[in-house]
Amino acid sequence: MRIHLGGSSRQSLVTARGQLDAAVKGATAASATELSTQLFFASDVFAKNTSLRRAFADPSRDAAAKSALVKDLFGKNLGAPAVALLSNVSTLRWSAGGDIVHVLEQLGIEAEASAANISGELDAVEAQVFEFSRTIAENFELRKALVGPGTPEAKSALITELLSKKASSSTTKLVVALISNLRGRSIEAGFADYLFGLANRRNRLIALVRVASALSTEQKTRLAAAIEKQVGQPISINIQIDPSIIGGVSVKFADDLVDGSISNRLASAGRALVGQN
Repeated sequence: MRIHLGGSSRQSLVTARGQLDAAVKGATAASATELSTQLFFASDVFAKNTSLRRAFADPSRDAAAKSALVKDLFGKNLGAPAVALLSNVSTLRWSAGGDIVHVLEQLGIEAEASAANISGELDAVEAQVFEFSRTIAENFELRKALVGPGTPEAKSALITELLSKKASSSTTKLVVALISNLRGRSIEAGFADYLFGLANRRNRLIALVRVASALSTEQKTRLAAAIEKQVGQPISINIQIDPSIIGGVSVKFADDLVDGSISNRLASAGRALVGQN
């Protein structure tokens, strides 16, 4: 993992990703990018408020109180999906108050990655963000302009000028968010964090399918459509031919495994027989 979180916070990030999956299920690109904007806003609010971070990291404060605090703080400014997601995140356990800032930033990155995925641009966005990180690394004057004492508005305008004509709007938005919220990180560390978030979202949108023999084009299409209906997002399928599963299909997607292979059924039957004896 690129970002370094304690045990409780690391598990909370995993849980929060699942909650983001639910929030973007069936979303349009516009609604996903709006959710991203609001999550970045919330991350910035937490970054600037030490007492707020302490309140959410306090294990003695119950979940209902934290959820009520979220609604008081954000209910009038953010949309219902963002408030619901923040309320869910607020109930998680944190190793340190500052970790919630990093987790909300990661969710903001991944929500924008979902918007790009819906638009069919996720791979391009990931490549463009990486390419721009290399451009900055190789151009001292550009790096100086982006990390120097200039105003956030001037830096955002420079990024927009450089990227808007050749990169996705999601790429421009993510780079602007990164430069505006370095929070003590080097620009290189910031890009590493953002690329980490993009890679995680891409990996959650790939289904690994194990079959005993190759699937036809029609079978692949039907399988992809079934998974996309369940996920509510465009997905990619990686087919792995594995004769050891004998027959049937095993599908691993994000944190879920659906193993309908004959080998698994036989193993389950064997375990059941052993249990009966």
